[in-house]
Amino acid sequence: MTTGAVIPATSTAPTTRQVWTRTRGIVLAVVLLLAGALAIAVIRSDNRHGDLDPRSADRYGSRAVAELLADRGVSTRVVTTLAEARAATGRDTTLLVAIPDLLTPHQQSQLRASTAGSGGRTILVAAGGSSVERLAPGVTADPATSLKSTLDPHCGLAEARRAGSADTGGIRYTTTHLDADSCYPSQRLATLIRVPTATGGGDTVVLGAPDILLNDRLDEQGNASLALQLLGSRPHLVWYLPSLSDSSATGTGEQKSLFDLLPSGWLWGTLQLFIAAALAAFWRARRLGPLVPEKLPVVIRASETVEGRARLYRKANARDRAAAALRSTARTRLAPLVGVPVSQAHAPEALLPALSAQLHGDGQTLHSLLFGPPPGDDAALIALTDQLDALEREVRRP
Repeated sequence: MTTGAVIPATSTAPTTRQVWTRTRGIVLAVVLLLAGALAIAVIRSDNRHGDLDPRSADRYGSRAVAELLADRGVSTRVVTTLAEARAATGRDTTLLVAIPDLLTPHQQSQLRASTAGSGGRTILVAAGGSSVERLAPGVTADPATSLKSTLDPHCGLAEARRAGSADTGGIRYTTTHLDADSCYPSQRLATLIRVPTATGGGDTVVLGAPDILLNDRLDEQGNASLALQLLGSRPHLVWYLPSLSDSSATGTGEQKSLFDLLPSGWLWGTLQLFIAAALAAFWRARRLGPLVPEKLPVVIRASETVEGRARLYRKANARDRAAAALRSTARTRLAPLVGVPVSQAHAPEALLPALSAQLHGDGQTLHSLLFGPPPGDDAALIALTDQLDALEREVRRP
């Protein structure tokens, strides 16, 4: 057995400089991503927050018009579900639908059924083609929008004539109702239409743009006058902000899971991707015939292997593993010398009596040497190595 020696420690751990050189690209990319996310958050934090919300004081909110209406005795209540909006309709109520295009066809049909005979006023703000046809039958939205924002009334509607020029330019409409008021035309198509109901004294106002309701546009042109007259014709104003979480959007009162909301095409596509991934894994894992042994490209000397393993043991502070390896090898070599089969070399009851008989020594000392606890430090490990070498030389002595 080769006598052990203290091998100088050579650290293979990367230095701080090496770690920084390897990771600085990743760190820089993460910093840039965080900085970009922070910049976007700061830029968007005060932009278009609470659009058309009468509780919002942002530039795109509508708190100013709600407070002016409150000074004139008109109460404003915000609702976010179709059920609340339908329950609030009445002769003394103005129902403003802020974003009609967010409503599903089912919701639009239900809302129209509630407002048609209520006797109150319904205001649709920037309703697109599909929503305006359901919420205001007989009114059609033109695909081309107005080129100008500020327009003149050019109609007989009293509210429009008193307000004068206003920022109604946006979606343009046509109507088949002969008794409808078509105001603020842009290239002969109206951007504000009022359609009276046949019975009940109610009406529906279709507004092509939300500008006259916004905080930052209310003091321009005749916006404030037109907004207060349209919204303040009844003592109560219900401001309907459609919500995507409204369960009525499904046509039933049931909550649907994420998988129910996914189109069937996505599910089939995901299944196909899963099958393709499984086939690719099978293709990559296939074996092209039996395993063939190959020669090592480089012959490594045994001394280098021993030294490399010793360095690993030292780096890991694995004296227990090193001592176990030394004792196991020693027992394997000693067993044939004293007439013990190699298969029983690691059994104390078979090996120790044979060694004691040949050496006439203390069995307790041999047990501690060959099967004892691991050494506590490097010096004890070296001493163990020397003792195992001495024991093997003594057994081999003729």
